[in-house]
Amino acid sequence: MLLNINDHGSEPLYLQIVRQVSAQIITGALPEGEPLPSIRELARRERISVITVQKAYEELVRQNLIVSRRAKGFFVADLPKGSKEDLARLHCREALEKPVRDSLSEGLDLKTILQIVRDIVADSGTAEPTKETE
Repeated sequence: MLLNINDHGSEPLYLQIVRQVSAQIITGALPEGEPLPSIRELARRERISVITVQKAYEELVRQNLIVSRRAKGFFVADLPKGSKEDLARLHCREALEKPVRDSLSEGLDLKTILQIVRDIVADSGTAEPTKETE
């Protein structure tokens, strides 16, 4: 499990862990049943507080992305089919909600916002346009 923790950004450290671990689970980079580093091990490796890692793991458990097995540690949960896409949609909505609302309040219309999203997708080079995005 690779993480890129930045203590100079505005996002709290525990949320960086939650976001990055959940992304790795959703994409399959962390497969179901995969053991995660212990709380102490991850804290030592990332040079952050044990409490920070514990808070992140508690949030991942709350989201049903990881499970705790007594005396064995934390593992990637077995997710039902379709739930990975549902989680990805939820994360996307959460990430876009404030910027979209801000853009609407600044006078941009839906057509302009959608064009900006299309441009971002096109610039990423990772997705082909579909009938829905055209």
